[in-house]
Amino acid sequence: MALSSITLEGLAPLSFLIWLVLFFARANFWRVWEFDSDHTQFPSPAKWPRVAAVIPARNEAASIAEVVRALALQDYAGEFSAIVVDDHSDDGTAELARRAAIEVSIAKVTIFSAPKLLSGWTGKLGALNAGVASAAACNPDYFWFTDADVIHAPDALRRLVSRAEADKLALTSWMVLLKAETFAERMLIPPFLYFFLMLYPPKWIANPGARTAGAAGGCILLERTALENIGGLSAIRNEIIDDCALARAVKRSGGNIWMGLTRSSLSLRSYKTFSEIRDMIARTAFAQLRYSTRLLLGTLVGLTVTFLLPVALTFSSNPYVWPSALAAWCLMTGSFLPTVTFYRLRPILAPLLPLAALFYLYATWLSAVRYWLGKGGYWKGREQAKRTASS
Repeated sequence: MALSSITLEGLAPLSFLIWLVLFFARANFWRVWEFDSDHTQFPSPAKWPRVAAVIPARNEAASIAEVVRALALQDYAGEFSAIVVDDHSDDGTAELARRAAIEVSIAKVTIFSAPKLLSGWTGKLGALNAGVASAAACNPDYFWFTDADVIHAPDALRRLVSRAEADKLALTSWMVLLKAETFAERMLIPPFLYFFLMLYPPKWIANPGARTAGAAGGCILLERTALENIGGLSAIRNEIIDDCALARAVKRSGGNIWMGLTRSSLSLRSYKTFSEIRDMIARTAFAQLRYSTRLLLGTLVGLTVTFLLPVALTFSSNPYVWPSALAAWCLMTGSFLPTVTFYRLRPILAPLLPLAALFYLYATWLSAVRYWLGKGGYWKGREQAKRTASS
């Protein structure tokens, strides 16, 4: 009993100390208004660079037509073309994209089928690489990588290019607004953004002297020369978390990178159930931990001490335990509230972050189990992180 009391008296202050560090010493990752790109304006460049959008699409029949129409409506003064790469879809994605492209013939939108996926490549990167090779004929200054379930406001490309040109960025990325409409989405999508920013604080991403590098795959504007400097997409061909791997490669090669948030670019993908979000997390969680059992155990313990213990210990009757536990929970809630507000949801969701953390803990464990069972990175019918004999 005495040992248990001593342990609790030590864990509660530890949780509080962790939250003091996260709140005050992790580059203000939770202050989302500081990197909300919708509130910033940059001057137009003297000459608008040539841009080629590349959109990999695998079984995106539900959204591809709307995506193509949004690309056609881009209010961009420079040369702009778009290539939709059909990644072996079996739901009519390519035909729907072609029809939409014909309807909006004011834009140069082409659709072609990706070649057979080569060994060692993930599906998305294989499709992106095929699109880059096709777009190279028009000698673009920038590639715009965007997902086949993301629609952009008409001024999106103009704003991206203006920022990239003004700040001399090799890679410019937006975290697009994910849907938060269903109950599962409202509970778990804002925490997804929050945890991502905690792992990749935007201020550290933008700091050339910091090792942190991150990007959001739904919207990446990449200098052609920066892509050439890293050796093309083949340099990251087997990466499951391809967006952050690309940002890391560009930053290591000396390119300046930046990532921010926007509400003007929207994801059309809906997660109606908790299991759909679980699978989305489980696809990459263990890859994020480099398939390390040691890092997995450390992450599970860290999530427990950081997010779960403050809640549990707040209800302790021990006067040496609950005050610091409650203070940790308050810091946690206060740091999450801006993200909840960004999604225009009710503030009552902010204190419930520990529930989301518990769900993410479970999904992370499941990600490891699936990898150990040979189903790592399973997405849209592909196993992209198969365990090898040496793993």
